[in-house]
Amino acid sequence: MAYIVGARTLAKRSEFDKLLVSAVDDALNSLGESVTQSTYFHIENKFNVARKDIPENLQEFQDGLEKIFGAGARFIEILIMKNLHKQMGLPLKMEGEQLEFVEYVGVAKRGFLEKAH
Repeated sequence: MAYIVGARTLAKRSEFDKLLVSAVDDALNSLGESVTQSTYFHIENKFNVARKDIPENLQEFQDGLEKIFGAGARFIEILIMKNLHKQMGLPLKMEGEQLEFVEYVGVAKRGFLEKAH
């Protein structure tokens, strides 16, 4: 029985990862197709994070956004968080303590996985 639960958890993690990449796509696409393409290009080539590997390399992805966009990276991170919550079907709660992007995605992932059980 533990194997089935483990498989379900792996499937939910994979589903979350797909939602996260989709949320990133949507946030970057709101800036335009050429911005999206060049952002992915630079993050992959300068920070060694391919688009499909963003969920496993969130800190490097965040660092790349900050190097590319400076203070504007926070705006993109908020867009990603909003898109992620919309896709998960959960309300976005931004008040309270301020979490860094990587921490925030971790909290969202735990909430998503707990909702699955």
